[in-house]
Amino acid sequence: MATQTALVSIMCEDRAGLIADVTGRLYELGINLGDTTFAVLGSGAKFTLVAKLPPDVTIPDVEEDLRSMPVLRGAELSVAPFVYRETHDPSAYITHRIEITGDDSPGLIARLSEALRQIGANIVELNSESVPGASGARFLLRMSISVPKGKEAVCMATVANTAGQMNLSCRWEQV
Repeated sequence: MATQTALVSIMCEDRAGLIADVTGRLYELGINLGDTTFAVLGSGAKFTLVAKLPPDVTIPDVEEDLRSMPVLRGAELSVAPFVYRETHDPSAYITHRIEITGDDSPGLIARLSEALRQIGANIVELNSESVPGASGARFLLRMSISVPKGKEAVCMATVANTAGQMNLSCRWEQV
């Protein structure tokens, strides 16, 4: 039986130890993890990973085993073939990290992502959250991006200008 690569996607209630329980069980099955993401979304959690299955473990085996875990009771769970290449294109290598904060600003992600696309920059990771503050909802956006060589200055100026137009603070660092 040939080795398979699977995409494991879990949406469930967030709880301490969730990552340890899931990754520990996958390790016990002999599964090697590739790219992995985890995010808390409200009181839920989204956990997605690329899993390299050993030849004697099938996709249905993994799904059945994960569904039997008490920590995943009631979870939305999917284990499916991963049909994409396991290695990144150069546009997925992070060159800059950006943090934008301020009052909640509808449309910021849409405006920033359009500006980044025009420059040829790729968003590799993005996390935004509304954080309660003394004066109402506060917004926190963190992005890791890949900026084409030679376009770093114009890209960071565009990000800072877009945030500034919406009265938001912006920090960035080159990786």
